[in-house]
Amino acid sequence: MDKIYSLHLQEMFVPSLSLLEVFIRGTITYWIIYLFLRVFRRGTGQLSISDLLLITMISDAAQNAMAGTYNSITEGAVLIGTLVFWDYAIDWMGYKKILFGKLSRPAPILLIRNGRLHHANMEKELMDLTELQGLLRENGVDDYRKVKTCYLESTGNISVVLLE
Repeated sequence: MDKIYSLHLQEMFVPSLSLLEVFIRGTITYWIIYLFLRVFRRGTGQLSISDLLLITMISDAAQNAMAGTYNSITEGAVLIGTLVFWDYAIDWMGYKKILFGKLSRPAPILLIRNGRLHHANMEKELMDLTELQGLLRENGVDDYRKVKTCYLESTGNISVVLLE
């Protein structure tokens, strides 16, 4: 019964690790994950089941590296703040074209030009014809031969310009 009503405020709010260590661990882990995902993943606009699974497994695998063995709410809040800070900072630096604008916002990839598929670019992005046709249908296009240009944008969405 004692466990139900006992409250340990010191354990809840007083950090067991240095908050600077929590910030540095979060920063290093964030950048490792960011670089892995930026280099090896560039999916289309929607998340697939495998994308969600990957993100879930990365978060589980990275938890100990980021947090060590923290126990307090304060350390959790610092860690969450660190991740949000870097997410915002990367977007801001990409917008301002500071340091790594090309890394945070890669150039669009040409998929179709004048009704002809660019198979090399599709292969590079691991996109087959069935997936591309589905994305085109979502944009109101029923035949890729009617497309003047189609790009995979840095956001993962496609942009389509039809032939006249």
